[in-house]
This record gives sequence, C-alpha cells and structure tokens, in this order.
Amino acid sequence: MKKYIITGLLVWLPLAITIWVLHSVLGVIDGVFASMLNASQAVLPASAAESIDRLRHVPGLGVLILLSGMLLTGMFVANIFGQWWLMQWDRLLSNIPIVKSIYSSVKQVSDTLFSSSGNAFREAVLVQYPHSGSWTIAFVTGKPSGEVAEALGGEHVSLYVPTTPNPTSGFFLMMPRSSVRPLKMSVDAALKHIISMGVVAPEEAHTAPAQPRNQPG
Repeated sequence: MKKYIITGLLVWLPLAITIWVLHSVLGVIDGVFASMLNASQAVLPASAAESIDRLRHVPGLGVLILLSGMLLTGMFVANIFGQWWLMQWDRLLSNIPIVKSIYSSVKQVSDTLFSSSGNAFREAVLVQYPHSGSWTIAFVTGKPSGEVAEALGGEHVSLYVPTTPNPTSGFFLMMPRSSVRPLKMSVDAALKHIISMGVVAPEEAHTAPAQPRNQPG
C-alpha cells in the first residue's frame, strides 16, 4: 500500500507543481492587468468604465494582452524605424540617474539570456566548490575582461554555480581554466541533473566510434 501511494504521488506531484507555478504566474499578470484597469477607469467616462469593468472578470485576458503587446512591440522594433525609436528610448533612460544603473544592468542580462544570438550558458563543467575535494556542476558564461582580467592574470573563465533545486539562484565565480573539468553532457542535461539533486542521471554523451587502425601488412 505504501508503494502504491508513493507511485501515485510521483504521478501527481509534477502536475500539481506545474499547475501551481502557472497559477501563480497568471495571478501576478492578472493582478497587474487589474491595476491598469483601475487606473484607466478613473479617467474614462462612466460608460467606458463599465465596459472595462466587464473585462476584469475574463480569466487569462491579462496574459493574452501581454503576449499581444510583446508581439506588436517585436514587430515594431524589427524594422529600421522601430530600431531608431528603441535607440532613442535607451539613450533617454541611460541619462537618468539611478534609473540608468538598473535599466542598463537588467538590459545586459536579458539580452544575454533571451537573445536568439546569445549563448548564456556555453558549456557544463565540473569545479571544486565550496572547498577542495567537493565537486559540483557549473556553467561557463564567458571570460573575465578589462581590469578584472589584468588583475587575475593567466587564462580564467567566468562560471555560474546554481543552487539545488532552484537553479535561478547561485554564485558567480572566476576560476583558472586549468581548474575546470569540461563535461560532454549538454546544458539541458546538466540542469536536469542539478534540479533533481542528482536523482535524474544525465544521458551518456554519444561519441563517434573509434576508427580501426590499419594493421601492418
């Protein structure tokens, strides 16, 4: 009976967590959308305010409007005219104190993570962390540059060491390239291995079969 209960738990637990995460995300988006509706009702005529109030009870409408807005924005900035306006917007925010620090930092991170031409996690590696003899999986994010590279000397790599089971938080390290052991597994396989706390074993990397050596005649 205990075995059957655990088996049933393993079936329903991933589904329940997925529904909970999606419900939380939809709740946040709908909350933002409701705040926008409240602000618009305060400045619109009564008839228009009543029409907007009916939209409040449509589930998932905030997500639909958000996706539509992102789609239209992407289509707008995909041409030269939209790119010019985007450059002016970036220049405006970059000249506002305090705002420029937050905006520029977030923009650099988002461009690296979500850009189709970017590659945030380049490869999975093994590193000794947090002390010698203790190994963990990390991801190469690049190389130190500028003053940091000059101060370090030699070849170093920038690493992101995620935590378990939440890989969105972690530690940023810079280590000598010689202290890093490359792995053949993909980044996706390494993330699954980390999130499962080592329970889900990564698939073996497929390597090309060795070519037979020519025997001397």
